Amino acid sequence: SGKSRDFGSRIRRFESFRPSRVVPFPLAGWCHPLVESTMLKSLAVFSGTSNPALTTEICKYLEIVPGSITVSKFSDGETFCAINENVRGVNCFVIQPTSRPVNENLMDLLIIMDALRRASAGSIIGILPYYGYARQDRKDVGRVPISAKLVANLLTVAGANRVLTVDLHAYQIQGFFDIPVDHLLAAPVFDDYIQRALRLRSDEMVIVSPDEGRIKMALAHQKKLGGGLAIVDKRRASATETRQANLIGDPLRGKIALLFDDMIATGGSIVGAAQVCAQHGARAIYAFATHAVLCGPAIDRLREAPFNEIVVTDSIPVPPPKRLPNLRILSLAPMLGEAIRRIHRNESVSALFQ
Repeated sequence: SGKSRDFGSRIRRFESFRPSRVVPFPLAGWCHPLVESTMLKSLAVFSGTSNPALTTEICKYLEIVPGSITVSKFSDGETFCAINENVRGVNCFVIQPTSRPVNENLMDLLIIMDALRRASAGSIIGILPYYGYARQDRKDVGRVPISAKLVANLLTVAGANRVLTVDLHAYQIQGFFDIPVDHLLAAPVFDDYIQRALRLRSDEMVIVSPDEGRIKMALAHQKKLGGGLAIVDKRRASATETRQANLIGDPLRGKIALLFDDMIATGGSIVGAAQVCAQHGARAIYAFATHAVLCGPAIDRLREAPFNEIVVTDSIPVPPPKRLPNLRILSLAPMLGEAIRRIHRNESVSALFQ
């Protein structure tokens, strides 16, 4: 009829959506170009303010361009965030370790997640290579907070559908979340460096746990690398001081001691453990720690400690003044990039460590 023709002439014609950029992405096997294009435009990696260099390396591994985002400060110190591209239905990964300044970096992360949620992102995955407040994971005295749980609540309310982190100080923090948590370990990165770069033989090294709490980590490294196993007996002298007294396990005389810990904060624990190793005759001492927090007197303590080499990761950016001559920084970008790829494609993340 005439009315139907008139209505039809008023129907607006929409062109099919074409992505403004198509970046190659490595796939295991061939797939149809249309399917591949759809997959490409459904992944975006955004950087927070705390470690943009790590985000750049991760995006290089994935062979994509970092997502366009603006994060700035108002004159009164409040954070402003704007997502500069369409993220509707996109799997958005936000990389932001909550290191110093902890509160500012945490707030930036929450605001970025809120912006993505309000922009109708398909999913929001928080990548926290370093999880701040992790050491406040329980009530050891009365009337104190469990801040690690509070941070988990904040991330969930801000819009996170999943969280990925590396070497939590306490593994039970995963239970503070009601959303999936992927907990990665830096152990494969360290073990690969020991085998390929240091080329140490198993009969000449001893894996040393700096305290009783890191025995499980030390056992995992010994299973991979071989060698002996020893534990430093750490006693707490006061609320702020610890004292390393005894060495339990295999002898260290004439051996190479490999110390493993999740972080170096003030350096008291790992430096004390190194001194015990030196007193027991170790001919070389190497320290491995995932997170280089390096606060307070850490640099002075590490400079005077008997370490041949201190090996950390780039989970936290290390400023030039803190880069000691014997400090080596390994990149987590390949491991994190592969984890992002697997999450995006709904593949197993735990297979990375099998």
